[in-house]
Parts: sequence; structure tokens; C-alpha cells
Amino acid sequence: MKIEVLTLFPELVEQVARFGMPRVAVERGAMQLSTRQLRDYSGNRWRRVDERTFGGGPGMVIQAEPLTQAIEAARAAINDQQGPAKVVSLSPQGERFDQRWAERLSAEPGLILICGRYEGIDERVAPQIDLELSVGDFVLSGGELPAMLIVDSIARLLPGVLGHEGSAASDSFSNGLLDHPHYSRPEVWRGESVPEVLMSGDHAAIRRWRLKQGLERTLLRRPDLLNELKLDAEQLKLLREIVIEQLHEQDGAHR
Repeated sequence: MKIEVLTLFPELVEQVARFGMPRVAVERGAMQLSTRQLRDYSGNRWRRVDERTFGGGPGMVIQAEPLTQAIEAARAAINDQQGPAKVVSLSPQGERFDQRWAERLSAEPGLILICGRYEGIDERVAPQIDLELSVGDFVLSGGELPAMLIVDSIARLLPGVLGHEGSAASDSFSNGLLDHPHYSRPEVWRGESVPEVLMSGDHAAIRRWRLKQGLERTLLRRPDLLNELKLDAEQLKLLREIVIEQLHEQDGAHR
């Protein structure tokens, strides 16, 4: 996969490929990450790419011409190597980025990520953009950190990057639920023991315990996720068990 990031701060974005799974993805050839400095397409001696917004008001806007030239250059570089690239604008007005989006984007042959700055980008560039994504309902100084987040989330999904092929499939959100608790050695730490079921060697019981724990965490921490899922018979049964257990705990606490 080839990713081009259009930004005013390429040195910042490039850091993501020096650590963790993005570094592994680059080293193994699963991902190529390049940045393009928008100022290289400014066309003026001051290397400016921003101008005041029409209609008045505070802030500046990234101009259409330098951004369009950068998109065209990035598109040509990717299309020559990988095939058609999807252009993604990182904006607080976009659709919420989540694990499902990470999975979809990781299947693309190439991506062009636009890092907005100031008040945003000239609206006339919109026809060249395939989709807008937001990493949350808050405002950042620009799209660089969201771009790095997206690169990291995609890199670990690429074939051959993770040490265990099942790791990505068992992560939080991959099945729509939060992840179950994890334990490691020693078996007893400061008086706290690893749950017996994990020491039993009974793989069916372990799988059921992990599923139930994931459901319980999701119910307690992110109940909104359950509204988006179509639970199977086993999950519904476990969810009923969890609710009954919680009701018994509350009843006991009130006595």
C-alpha cells in the first residue's frame, strides 16, 4: 500500500513511520509512506498557500490551486505504482473514523491524506475529494495527528505486519465489541490471581469467558456499540447472564 500525506508539516507526519507497527510495515514492504509539502506548490516567492476567507471573518483558508497541484502529483505517483488512490480529507466535519474505516482503507491500493489547517480548505477542491473523515468531536491545530493515527491503524492490518495473524482480528472493535481483559506472568501478583479459567487449558471455556468479558466491558463502558450490533444467540444468552449478575450485585449492595 502506498500512502501520500499532503501537509504543511511533513517532518511531523514522517515520525509515525519510525516507530511501532508503521515502522514494521515500511520495513517489510507492506506500506510506503510519503509526504508532500504543500508550500512546494505555492507558486509565489513567499511559499504561501493560505489566504483570507471571502465574506470576512477570522482565520485563513488553504487555497485551491496549490492543494489541487499537490493532489494531482500524489495521485500520479500512486497510480503509476499501485493503482487508483482514494483522496481523504481529514476534517472535523467528516464521518467518524473507526475500526471499520481502518479495515476498509487498509484494502485500498493507495491513499492520499489531506491535512487541513487554519479554517479549512477552499470548497472548490471538494470534487477531487472522495471522503472526509474525523477522528473525534474536538478541534486540533491541523490534520497531521489524525493522519498519523490513521496510518498507524491501517499499518497493523496489512498482511505480514503483526507477529500473529489473529492479533488484529481479536482487537477491540474488530468484532464490534471492546476487548476482553488480558493477563500475563506471574500467576499471582500482589495478591491478585489470574482467573482460573485461563489456566484450565479448556479452550472452549476460555473462548466463552473472553466473549462474556468483552460483552460486559462493552455494556458498562460503551453501551452505544451494542445498539449497532446484531448479536447471535450465544452473545444474547451471555448478555442476559451479565445483566442478571449485575442486578444481583446491586440487590446485594442495597441490603
